[in-house]
Amino acid sequence: MQAPARFGRVRPGSIRSHRAKVRYRYCRCDSACWERVICRPSSSWGQWFPERWPNTESAQEAARAAVQAIWSATRTVRALGSVGVGERGCDRAIATGLLGAALVLLLTGLGSVPLRDWDEGTVAQVAREIAQAPSGSQRWLFPTLWGEPYLNKPPLVHWAIAAAYALGSISEWTARLPGAICTALSVPLLYALGRESFVRRLPAALAALVYLTLLPVVRHGRLAMLDGAVLAVGLLMLLAALRVRRDLRWSLGLGVGLGLMALTKGMMALLWLAFALAFLQVDAPRVLRSRYLWLGLLLGSVPAAAWYAAQFWHYGEAFVETTIVRQSLQRVTSGTGDLAAPPWYYGPILLRALPWLPLMAYGLGLAWVERQWGWAKLVLVWSGLHWAAILLMASKLPWYVLPAYPALALATGVQLQAVLERPSDRSYPRGWTVLLAALAVAAGAGSAYYAWQDPPEPWLVVILAGLAIALGASARLVARRDPQFVALLVWGSYVSLLLLFASPHWLWELNEAYPVKPVAAIVRQNVPPERAVYTDFAYSRPSLNFYSQHPVVPLADRALERHWQAQPQAFFLLRSKALERLALEAPNRVASAPPNWVLVRPGKPAS
Repeated sequence: MQAPARFGRVRPGSIRSHRAKVRYRYCRCDSACWERVICRPSSSWGQWFPERWPNTESAQEAARAAVQAIWSATRTVRALGSVGVGERGCDRAIATGLLGAALVLLLTGLGSVPLRDWDEGTVAQVAREIAQAPSGSQRWLFPTLWGEPYLNKPPLVHWAIAAAYALGSISEWTARLPGAICTALSVPLLYALGRESFVRRLPAALAALVYLTLLPVVRHGRLAMLDGAVLAVGLLMLLAALRVRRDLRWSLGLGVGLGLMALTKGMMALLWLAFALAFLQVDAPRVLRSRYLWLGLLLGSVPAAAWYAAQFWHYGEAFVETTIVRQSLQRVTSGTGDLAAPPWYYGPILLRALPWLPLMAYGLGLAWVERQWGWAKLVLVWSGLHWAAILLMASKLPWYVLPAYPALALATGVQLQAVLERPSDRSYPRGWTVLLAALAVAAGAGSAYYAWQDPPEPWLVVILAGLAIALGASARLVARRDPQFVALLVWGSYVSLLLLFASPHWLWELNEAYPVKPVAAIVRQNVPPERAVYTDFAYSRPSLNFYSQHPVVPLADRALERHWQAQPQAFFLLRSKALERLALEAPNRVASAPPNWVLVRPGKPAS
């Protein structure tokens, strides 16, 4: 059989001859099993006879093949060792650079705005109670929220935030620091995942850059929530799943990732495990038949299983009802309140992935065309299972989309590689130019709008103007068939996000209700620790509870009047119109806060 064209005729004993003698090739059992091919030279160095070792007919041939394999491998490693070290060093340099860029982006302005309601306020308060618990109280094992058992989510992220409190102080910056670090770590993890999936380094680096400049990922990853840790641990699980195909010792890494995910977001661990096992089923089914895989999963999950057993032993059926049923299974089968939404709920949310969204769609199409390759199998299985899960769930929240973005970034990285290697005489799709130009016009119009506001918003003017320039220049480069638009788009997105996070506008959910810090200050300064506080606001605000260091309970008008009569020691946080509307006898005004809040209590003012 003739030698492959890329080897040609080589001089015996040269580096190229060793590389030709020992090569790697897919075996016939499945596409992920790399098997060494032993190339035995004949009388002519241009003839090669590959054999599958040790499939020989006699012990003598097997011994000869083994000796030849060891000898060839040794000489090849010696000759090419410096090249391998250089490649590993290059990967480390790229991963370090990505981590540094991610840390700069994610830590900029991290504590510049207050905590937002719901998850941030709740997680920060649970972590504070863990950090301030007396020694020997086992609060770290059995967390509480305002003295009551906290059974909503497992406490891994809460432990990390409590550790940040202990090392620093209780603030917005320390509350958000663990999640931001986890999100930053997910960027080089995605690069490592790409290096395992792709033959070349370029698509892995491009995928990591796209992932780093996705607004939903970096904005949500900065919050004191669980999603940053979910992304980092999930990518670690999939990286272990890819590496376990050639080294079963990574089964333990997959098990450790499963345990960490179970301690982060409970039943979410089963979804990420489904991603890993489904990929192994379609790409390397032999791995699923190995007992070492299941042993590694079992051993790595022991700490999480021990924590769940301790909770069940301590709380009994209440733990199962709250943590397993109400917070996990019930959200799949029945959506309640604001959590229920139709399947097209995620359509507007995906628009936040612009300007990368069209390239993501092209990347998914390319993955389907090349679905026989490992990277395409990973992207399709990962994306398909995730979208099927969140679309079938009755409950829907914006951050349920986040686990899909790394898979979409991988597909986009491959598509961008194809764009960069596209012949210069071939034009790009006209829709790319139109979309980028439309986004540039919209950003420019937004900049002009905020410039004419009274008072103007200088941060938004600068951010939107810079984004409009980057998008407009990218549209022009696309129209001119210049692949440099990729670098410009990455750099423009990164700088725009950096300016956004340096401004006070990156957490726009704070505008949904009144500013919480001035109101919380009057409660914290005037209400003793054990006194109850009631309010006429429509719903409870965990951020108000965190900053005031009191649980502020919302009540209807009649309930407020009853508590006014029954609890003379309580405090009432009311708006001015509510104070006029309610029939409260002899209200004592304690303090007030903008815009229209008054803290009152029963009884006449002191003379």
